[in-house]
Amino acid sequence: MFELDLFNNEAWLGIVPFYMTNVGFRGVPSLPWLSAFPELNVRTYVRVGNRPGVYFFSLDAGRRLAVEAARRVLNLPYFLAEMSVEVGEDAVVYDSARTQRPAGFKAKYGPIGPAFAAREGSLEYFLTERYCLYQQTRRGVPYRLEIHHPRWSLQVAQATVATNTMADASGIAISGPPPLLHFVRRQDVIAWAPTYLR
Repeated sequence: MFELDLFNNEAWLGIVPFYMTNVGFRGVPSLPWLSAFPELNVRTYVRVGNRPGVYFFSLDAGRRLAVEAARRVLNLPYFLAEMSVEVGEDAVVYDSARTQRPAGFKAKYGPIGPAFAAREGSLEYFLTERYCLYQQTRRGVPYRLEIHHPRWSLQVAQATVATNTMADASGIAISGPPPLLHFVRRQDVIAWAPTYLR
């Protein structure tokens, strides 16, 4: 359906834990009990023509309404999970366990270097500077959802991963420690309605 986007002839898989805030429609005030929740996604990198983007194997979230809305409106593979996020001075402790299927992630991670912007042409740029996601409707029609965000302010990170079965749950086998780790303190994102590709 979508062409894998390769860096030096290699495909990449990202497992990205974060915490969402102020989620909502533009012009509508956000509600803290509704628009703030942890999320964890498993992604790869694809392109359609000359437009690189992201494809999600799964997205876990700690808010039932967000899961149901994203599944119904965008047909994104969201799953409800029991999640907790503890933010300390130097590290984040993140714990996620999917409620209906066996998939979990538990780690302690944090930055170990100064913030930097990825250099164009680098692997970091390839992985982060993407401005759309690709998916298909329930009827199999592919679409692109445009997003916008400032350049990422990345920091090299370290992590102790106690549990990570997120890729396994999507039928993807991984082993060993992550080859690349980054930390981001904040990223603002806006999105538009989907554009159908055929």
